[in-house]
Amino acid sequence: METKKQKKSFTQWLKTSITVRMLMVGILILVLLIPLSYIKSLIQERAFRQEEVVKEINQKWGNEVLLYGPVLKIPYQTHTLKKSWDEKTKSYTEENIITIKNAFFFPNTLDINATIESETLGRSIYESVVYTADMNMKGSFIAPSFETQDIDDEDILWNKATVIINSTNLKGIRSNLELQLGKENYPLRSRYTKKSYTNTLETKFLKEASLPKENTIDFNIALSINGSEQLRFIPVGRETNVSIISNWASPSFNGNYLPDTKTKEITENGFKANWKVLQINREFEQEFFGDLPQIDSSAFGVKLLIPVDEYQKSERAAKYGYLVIALTFLVFFLIQTISKINIHPFQYLMIGLALTMFYTLLISVSEHSSFLYAYVIAGIAVVLLISTYSKAILKSFKFMGFIAASLSALYTFIFVIIQLENYALLVGSIGLFIILGTIMMISRKIDWGAD
Repeated sequence: METKKQKKSFTQWLKTSITVRMLMVGILILVLLIPLSYIKSLIQERAFRQEEVVKEINQKWGNEVLLYGPVLKIPYQTHTLKKSWDEKTKSYTEENIITIKNAFFFPNTLDINATIESETLGRSIYESVVYTADMNMKGSFIAPSFETQDIDDEDILWNKATVIINSTNLKGIRSNLELQLGKENYPLRSRYTKKSYTNTLETKFLKEASLPKENTIDFNIALSINGSEQLRFIPVGRETNVSIISNWASPSFNGNYLPDTKTKEITENGFKANWKVLQINREFEQEFFGDLPQIDSSAFGVKLLIPVDEYQKSERAAKYGYLVIALTFLVFFLIQTISKINIHPFQYLMIGLALTMFYTLLISVSEHSSFLYAYVIAGIAVVLLISTYSKAILKSFKFMGFIAASLSALYTFIFVIIQLENYALLVGSIGLFIILGTIMMISRKIDWGAD
């Protein structure tokens, strides 16, 4: 008889003990971390799928464009004396070994005017921003100097001189290119370049009248090219001026140099930007002997951004999943403790699963609509579901309204944090401080010694 009473009292203690309730809520929160981790994996998987589709679209249309040139290429001879022992004559013989190398001279002035017509291409539910850039490149070459390398005039192969232009995207070029150099026109043809980060376009050998031996020679070339995401240039001119006009309203200016803030304009109809880069601003010289080095670290230009990334925002929202579950469980725990209403662990579990459903709804709806609409739809659905369920558990419209208001405020608070960038940490910290203070004020009247 005594044992039955002890078992009954122990069972009653389990049902009413605040400590047991706290442990149970804590365990359930840890258990719900499992579906939350799967949701994060799902978001990352969908984002990776988006990247694959965007990459495929870009490859078919034309990848990002990095352009530099034109560059004057002049071969020259170097002489090496090789001594060898001749057994027949019992003496050393000397042999002049001639090696052909290339000298590269950048233009004195380079002016680039580009007009970018952009659009979005979609496949299934994904889309990428692509563009067609119509460019005009003009400038001048001055007489190159070989004095720094002690190269004699007779070793300079002027008759083998050419002009090259380098680009990362030959596939996107929409028409045959022709370089006007002085009074002569030279077609550009692609040339295989081993172990290079760019592809090369090169003219045929230049005529005598086109060589800047003594006088400055002007050049001009028109180029139309398909590309995606970004357009960049390397400032190879002693003075490089770049002007870009586009109908895309969300540009991101990147690289080593930013456009002139006085002339830069960004409106809902597009943007205008101008750059001016001098040789003294660069980290490389005006000429190279031997091989062209990799100088893309000096590139600058513009990246065309798609204004929103739904998966990035969904992932940021999912990071607050632990906070939402913990605070919601805490609200139910305080109500249970204050009102003495018994809430079964299974009911806590159902509430937690309903909270995790918010993120699956958010991902699926945002793929077909804007993030704002998806967030509102998912939030309303989950708040209605949990508040209606709480009415059945707590038997009170007052508690139902309190839970609905608490969840609505919490989801609104998280949405505001997601939208903020510079002030997200500040607003989040202040909000959590207010939430903690409110919980402390509510819980101060609870008799924690009731165990």
